[in-house]
Amino acid sequence: MQHAAGRDATASHASEGASLGLPRESRLLRRTEYDAVYRDGRRRSSREFTVFLRPNGLDRSRFGWSIKKALGGAVRRNRIRRRLREIVRLHRQEILPGWDIVIHPRTTAATAKFTPLATELVKLLPHV
Repeated sequence: MQHAAGRDATASHASEGASLGLPRESRLLRRTEYDAVYRDGRRRSSREFTVFLRPNGLDRSRFGWSIKKALGGAVRRNRIRRRLREIVRLHRQEILPGWDIVIHPRTTAATAKFTPLATELVKLLPHV
């Protein structure tokens, strides 16, 4: 006997065609990429974030984040990471292409309301 939800109710969005996540080519993956942003980039800060920006010469922007252990335990840090990834995913079309961006959240990013948090981060990013 099948469960009441059925097989269709649990199908992932990825099987429907387009991935809803942040694609690998839109992420900073290597330490050297992060180091280049810190060394050659500029910094913008707000109450919730410090953002480092560096032109990358590509047709897309790439994103990375650094969640320090001082922000809390693994559960809290992962919550911050998920929130940042979702903000970037939702607003990727508004962000100007051609930048490497590293985001450093502050402690309050884990508990702040999502919409004001997203608005604040988008203001710091180069946008269209």
